[in-house]
Amino acid sequence: MTERIELDGLDLSALLCSRVCHDIISPVGAIINGLEVLDEDNSADMREFAFGLIRRSAGQASAKLQFARLAFGAAGSAGAEIDLGDAEKVATGYMEGEKADFTWEAPRVLMPKNLVKLLLNLILLANAAVPRGGKVSVTVQSAAPAHFVLRSSGPSARVPAAFEKLVPGDIADVLMDAQLVQAYYTGALARVCSVDVKARLDGEDVVVEAVAAG
Repeated sequence: MTERIELDGLDLSALLCSRVCHDIISPVGAIINGLEVLDEDNSADMREFAFGLIRRSAGQASAKLQFARLAFGAAGSAGAEIDLGDAEKVATGYMEGEKADFTWEAPRVLMPKNLVKLLLNLILLANAAVPRGGKVSVTVQSAAPAHFVLRSSGPSARVPAAFEKLVPGDIADVLMDAQLVQAYYTGALARVCSVDVKARLDGEDVVVEAVAAG
């Protein structure tokens, strides 16, 4: 049996930092643009436009940072549990800045933090399955044992690039970048949580299902 090649810890952390920065750059850049508009034209109409742009972009940046803190950060001490209501709040805030509509159905319970991180990262993969927009729905069918179902519906819905290879952790012959690392990191979380993750086409929809192993 061929030994699986794993990503070096330093490379993984660097790529995840790039992944987070990619999300934050756009709204921060929009804030800067709004401030430049105020510097160049202080008329009432332009002030209204600029302040609207700044408010929206600041809200998006805050939502993406809160999501990243929970999805990628430590989020409490080892063994900590997180309220799924908090996870819903950050996921909804993140998706408000995306093209796809978002729905969430889950019990209001505490769940081990790595399982919550896994669920949030699965949302990113489900969102990537509909790059032109559509709908992403999340259903936590069971919290213990874990059973998550995510359905992505939209024009040209597709299983995210390299999903089948990278979620299991196989990086042989893969030129890893800040986008592809998402699937790899999600798979690493799934293995830590002893959860099997699969993606399939269901008609024109993409369904991602995560089920506790055993």
